[in-house]
Amino acid sequence: ATFTGRREGGFWRYRELLPVRRSADVVSLGEVTTPLVELGAIARQSGAKRLLVKDEGRLPTGSFKARGLALAVAMAKQFGLNHLAMPTNGNAGAALAAYASRAGLRSTIFCPDDTPPVNVEEIALQGGDIFRVNGLINDCGKIVGEGKEKVGWFDVSTLKEPYRIEGKKTMGLELAEQF
Repeated sequence: ATFTGRREGGFWRYRELLPVRRSADVVSLGEVTTPLVELGAIARQSGAKRLLVKDEGRLPTGSFKARGLALAVAMAKQFGLNHLAMPTNGNAGAALAAYASRAGLRSTIFCPDDTPPVNVEEIALQGGDIFRVNGLINDCGKIVGEGKEKVGWFDVSTLKEPYRIEGKKTMGLELAEQF
């Protein structure tokens, strides 16, 4: 199967290299291939021949976190899960809330009480149940871990589930294709 250049859909065009098996489980918010932006002035100032930045801000939730959370949510859907939870300082929570909402799944997100209000509001607007915790991100993580048995949600914290990395690898696939 051909998966480069001929298929639209940002990172989902690499479907054959991702663990999502059924098209019905793909959760998309209109992803794009993120461009490489040349930073000529900074390159010249630093003495570099060329400096490129991959603009992940073009993804639907505004950060590279969309890649990993799109895959985590798609796999949760594939496995029949209906409630996902995570600790966050902002961007990951917004991506989880957005993709979970699109998939018809519930998301519960815990963030430290010093998380910027714009991040908290974005998570809520994306459909996530958001709770501010009097503590740090690790305190939020403890709550998520304890809730697995008590509440029954699935923990999608960094390195607690295997599929977020599958989404992140698509950045490397795009870079290989772009170069």
